[in-house]
Amino acid sequence: MNVTVDYVGHRQVRLSRNGRPQVKPLHRSSRMEDTISILGIAPAASLTQADSHCQATLTPTDPRIGMTFPKQPSPDPTQNKISRRQALMEMMQHAPGCVSDLTPLNERPMYGITLTIANCTVDTVYGRFKAFIFQDMIHKGYLIALTYGDIVSAEELPMRIHSSCVTSETLRGCDCDCVQQLEGALGVIAKKGRGILFYLMQEGRGVGFVAKARDRMLVQASLDQVSTFQAYTCMGLKKDHRSYENVSHICHLLGIKAGFTVLTNNPDKVAAIENQGLKVLGTETLEFQPSPFNLTYLSSKAEAGHILSHPRDSLVRRALPPEPVIPFKPHVLPNAQRFIYSASYFLPMRPVDNEIILTAAQFDGQGQQGSIQKYTEGPDPLILSVEPLSNQRYAVRIDRQNLKIYRNKHPDDSIGDLLTTPYWFRVHVYYDIVNSQEFVVLTYGTPETDALPIVRLQSESLFNRFPLRVADNRERFMLSVQHIVHYGAGVIILLYYDGRGAGFGAYASDRMMTEKGLSGSSNESYRKLGVSYDSRDYEASVLLLKHHVPNEKIQMVMNSPSSLVLKTEYASALNDHRIDVDNWIFLEETKAGD
Repeated sequence: MNVTVDYVGHRQVRLSRNGRPQVKPLHRSSRMEDTISILGIAPAASLTQADSHCQATLTPTDPRIGMTFPKQPSPDPTQNKISRRQALMEMMQHAPGCVSDLTPLNERPMYGITLTIANCTVDTVYGRFKAFIFQDMIHKGYLIALTYGDIVSAEELPMRIHSSCVTSETLRGCDCDCVQQLEGALGVIAKKGRGILFYLMQEGRGVGFVAKARDRMLVQASLDQVSTFQAYTCMGLKKDHRSYENVSHICHLLGIKAGFTVLTNNPDKVAAIENQGLKVLGTETLEFQPSPFNLTYLSSKAEAGHILSHPRDSLVRRALPPEPVIPFKPHVLPNAQRFIYSASYFLPMRPVDNEIILTAAQFDGQGQQGSIQKYTEGPDPLILSVEPLSNQRYAVRIDRQNLKIYRNKHPDDSIGDLLTTPYWFRVHVYYDIVNSQEFVVLTYGTPETDALPIVRLQSESLFNRFPLRVADNRERFMLSVQHIVHYGAGVIILLYYDGRGAGFGAYASDRMMTEKGLSGSSNESYRKLGVSYDSRDYEASVLLLKHHVPNEKIQMVMNSPSSLVLKTEYASALNDHRIDVDNWIFLEETKAGD
């Protein structure tokens, strides 16, 4: 009798009573046996030799059979290896297009170095986008894919790859065009009814905020005689350190097969996208009129090959910082050596509520062509209100639209300069060797000896970098800025601690759980995540605060009295370092416009 046992195919060939061969499947009792079968390995007792395709063959001796079973042909070893490898991959890897609203909530698909974290809705002024949040498993940076409309079955998609810019998107800086491109791209995508924006945490063209801040320090110290790209060269940096590998991974996970119309002014970015194996069908530029504060930067980008025509044709005058900027080498703080003081420069910040702050000399200068009162009169006033402030300063609220129309008709009238008068904050950048993060400190004015500078610890919120319909964090920042510029002196410490210090991944997961009804509140989400109510490092923040508030007596801005009660570590850090809070300013009943 000849019996062939083939364990690779999960079947046994036996003789029946009538002498005919009978094929029956092997019984598989566990996942271990499944894996053994996929690998082509049979139990040792079942085979006569330890081979992945081994077959045991016996010569027939029963005369009733009168036949022998032919030996089965050996399968192609190479093909078997490929199919077994593919089967193993399917056990551990999600299929293309696996990330969607239908993805099981306990699964976190991963492809390449890109891990899926969460998804949720983001309600912008342009419409409701779907945000898919990912994380790079090497450098740990977060990535957001903001999608609109059908991105899976579309043959063409408007697409922008946008690199983060904390100064313009969070701090209201106007020395670049990043936030304009971000909001412009979202507007284009919403108008076309479909598209995707990849938001990558690649500050300063991928060099990080410390290097970006040192670039700004050098450019301002040179009075714009050194360009951004020349500054990069001086610091030993390439023109562009960004990587777009995650973009192709995200397209795989989302199941995007469309070709892209790339929203960019940068030809190098198009080439980088194509190098990732993605199909580019065309490009659309996103260009905006230069301002006195970003003209130099945009001119340097045009010289570097970006498709920009406005810098060449612009008639605006370049603005210089209000004080000289002196560059310095990175060094530790004497009494807090975990911090490396890396850069300091001036940030022109967009005014809040169209309220301009003028010194007495600036205010008098605006009235040189007649009383400033005349600009407040008539059916289309240019100035809505004037409020005297301390130290011979004035808060002047303008009607921006009326003033634009007036300036076009009267270009020589200096009242038009109010349209481009910013709040000048000094930016101080520190690198913390303990948690490998940057700390950004903004200071305004020079406090008098007896002054009580207004202080705000402002937690970052990545979603608030987008033009949301409701942006609580952004509004709190604006209100804090208003209090500081009205008073004349203050400090804002920006904490990159999204999700109350637990990180953006925890915050996005909380959003997903509450949106899908898995949690009734953020506190419940955080309990499920295993995260405490507040994980922010207030100790580090107060150490930096002492460096910028020499008399250690301040006014502190908080969201509400209840938030102060909950943040026990906050008050403890202030007490431990003997920071005396003379006055608490609560934002809960205050409102600001944009």
